[in-house]
This record gives sequence, C-alpha cells and structure tokens, in this order.
Amino acid sequence: MTERNSRSVLVVGGGLAGLSAACALAHEGYRVTLLERRPYVGGRASSYEHPGASEVIDNCQHVLIGRCTNLIDLYRRLGVGDAIRWYRQFTFVEPGGQRSVLRSSGLPAPLHSVPSFLGARAFSWADKEAIARGLLQFLWGLPPDSEESFAEWMERHQQTHGAIERFWKPVLVSALNEDPERISVHYAAKVFRESFLSSARAGEMGIPSIPLSELYGHALDYIRARGGEVRLRTSVEAMEPVAGGGWMARSGEESFVADSAVLALPFEGLAKLLPQMPAAAGVEALQAMLDRFEHSPITGIHLWFDRPVTELEHAVLLDSPVQWLFNKSLLQPEHRASGEHYVELVVSASRTLVPMQRQEIVDLATAELARFFPAIREAQLVKAAVVKEVRATYSVRPGLDACRPAAEDSPWQGIALAGDWTATGWPATMEGAVRSGYRAAEAVCAMTGDEKRFQVADLPHGGFMRLMPA
Repeated sequence: MTERNSRSVLVVGGGLAGLSAACALAHEGYRVTLLERRPYVGGRASSYEHPGASEVIDNCQHVLIGRCTNLIDLYRRLGVGDAIRWYRQFTFVEPGGQRSVLRSSGLPAPLHSVPSFLGARAFSWADKEAIARGLLQFLWGLPPDSEESFAEWMERHQQTHGAIERFWKPVLVSALNEDPERISVHYAAKVFRESFLSSARAGEMGIPSIPLSELYGHALDYIRARGGEVRLRTSVEAMEPVAGGGWMARSGEESFVADSAVLALPFEGLAKLLPQMPAAAGVEALQAMLDRFEHSPITGIHLWFDRPVTELEHAVLLDSPVQWLFNKSLLQPEHRASGEHYVELVVSASRTLVPMQRQEIVDLATAELARFFPAIREAQLVKAAVVKEVRATYSVRPGLDACRPAAEDSPWQGIALAGDWTATGWPATMEGAVRSGYRAAEAVCAMTGDEKRFQVADLPHGGFMRLMPA
C-alpha cells in the first residue's frame, strides 16, 4: 500500500483534465499520485503507433485558438509552447479547387477579417449579408443556454443555404463536433464570437507540430520532477474513505491513499465508477446529470501518398462530408523523412461513418480529395489508416449546462470533479478540460483553507470589442 503523505492527492485520470490538475498541485507542493488506465496520457488527445500503418499517428487532429489561455498556460508550464504552430488565415476550398482565404487585417476587432471576408468567392453577396447579420447578434454578448438549437436559430435569422452550408455549419461541426440540430445556441455563439469577433489573436489557430502523446508526455516529467508519481495501466475500480480522513483508490491488488482526490474522468467513466463509490447525499443527483450526456464521434482518415497532393498545410473543404484537411508531412517534421506524403482528413460528428468498413471510408476519402486537389489522380495511395473515436466528445446539446456540476460539487468530502463535461463555461475542448483541471486543483487547495488561483485570465477583447461586454 502506498503511504499517505502530508498534502497528498490522488488524481484519477490522465487526460488533459487530470494532467492539468496534477501539474498545478505538484507545483504547489502537493505529493501527487496520478493513476491512468491506459499506457499513455492525454486521454482523447493522444497518439500511438498504428499497427496497420506502422506509423505514430494522433487519434485525431486537435487544434486550439488564441483564446485558449489556460491550455496555453499548461503548455508554458510544460515547456512545450514552441511545439505549437500558429496560423492567422484559413483557406476554404471548393470542389474544383477554387480557394477563399479568411485572414486578419490591420483593422480593429471586430472588423479585422472584413476585407478578406468581402473578397471570399466561396460566399455569394446574399450569403455574406446573412452571415454579417448573424454575427452582429453576438457582438453584445452570448445568449443564454436555452432549449433552442442552432439550426432553429439559423432558420429564425433567415440564413441562406450557402451561409449555412459553407460558413456556419463547417465551422461549428469542426469546433463542437456536432450537427447544428444538436448544438446549443450559447456555445455556437461562443465559437463565432471568440474566433471571428473578439480579436485577431483570439481567432488564431494553433496546431501541434509533434505527436500529441509526446506533447502531453512532458507532463509526466513535470509531475515526477516535483516528487509526484505516475502510474500507467492502472485502472481505478473503487474509491473508499479512510478512517481519520482521506481516500483510498483500489486497482486490482494495489491500493493508493491520499488526503484528497480528483476524479478527472470522462462522464461515462465516472458513471461506471459511481456504483463503487460510497453512499452520499447528492450521488443520485449526479447520476441523473450523467445520464443526460451523450457522445458524438469523430473519424480521422490518415492517408499516405507517393507524392505531394497539395502545398496547403491545412484547409476547410466545402460541400463535402470531410470538413478539414491537415497536411501532416508539413505540420509535423518527423513525417518528412519517410519520402511519403501524409495527410489527415477529419470528419466530425461522423455518425454516418461509424458503421462503415475501413475500405469504404478510405475510398470515400480519396474520392473526395480528388474533387478538390486534381494531383490526387496521379498519386498512388501507399497506405491508409482509419481511426473512429466513437466517444470523442460529449454532445453540446441545448440546455445541457444545467447538468454540468462544478469541481466542488462532488457528493463526497475531500473529492473534486474534473473533466471537460463539468461546468467550465466552455464546450468539449482541450481548453475546457484544462480549465476543469485547474478548477479542481483550486477546490483541493480550498479543502485545507489554502485559497489558490490556477486559472489564468481570459484574453482581453481587442479594438472596438473592448467596448462590448466580456
């Protein structure tokens, strides 16, 4: 049995929520024991060697924006900030290859993208008028999380077919991994306000230049360097209170004891653990909250060709079931030496792809690519891999905020909750996960009267947006 030390804490779960909580607490002198059931950390933001491709691949491409201040703070802690490549423009590609680029100009926010938006050939003038009219609704703040879906909102605000299919839908489905019919207006508005209106910096897109498990693997060194312990391949099967205070986590024949604990599990993981938790007031209410959550899948399609198929590092594909292309041979230097040219396609909210066979998906992907990049027709597909993340994110449905508990809303004294599904004010994103971990770390400190602040401030609005409510 692991001995309990002064100011010790168990962190159950090695995804971004658990890693951020563990790093923050380790920095403050807590003796941290991190328990993760997988052989690697990062949770749904991880990479591994695919057996069919014999290549290290990310389970799916993950990106961030400049507004993700807490995730950027975690990168600073880990010393991996230089591993993020930042972009200030987005290329929308139409079938046939015509491109429209949205980029920042020198104009103050929220006007910084207006010149490129007006010149974008992907949208008709009617589309542009509808999009502008829609974005204006978000200038003065975010609507509450009501029962209205974003699809209903678009119909109510008379959005054109082109505006829906070429702007609202591609951006939202990629950002929130859900279809507009199932998206909260509040979080849809948050995406557009922070990506397109707040400031040029807020809307910049960051892409990791190293595999995700390598990126987040630095957290293990950070924790261990501060006296903590990381146990991989360790699945927590039960949590029990310890006489005199504290908690014990059981994993097979092993047990781990600490003064407090953070349950940094996905919602389905916590639901599975609940029957093995002690009875307490509020457990039934927590179970009822967890029952309201549903998953939405993402499919990553990894393709290796014998020659380059595009010079673009990333692109939004319009009028296609595939939303994004990421040129991994250009984005991650370690892939350049092979001589093969590696691209990843991302299909968010990919429910139609889940029942399909691997070859069907590969055929669909290559056929779609050929519609946008004619060079595909001369290229030979060397190998391919398909990764279906059926439990990629929770579905950010209208009204779900009422079912998201805060870190300190645990039914058990001495335990804090973490996970992107908790009450962070953000949807299912890496930023939301890190915010939840920092909040859980703050809750652990507060248990001993030690008030700490780990969350960093939001990025200030720029330009004229500084006159608008935060």
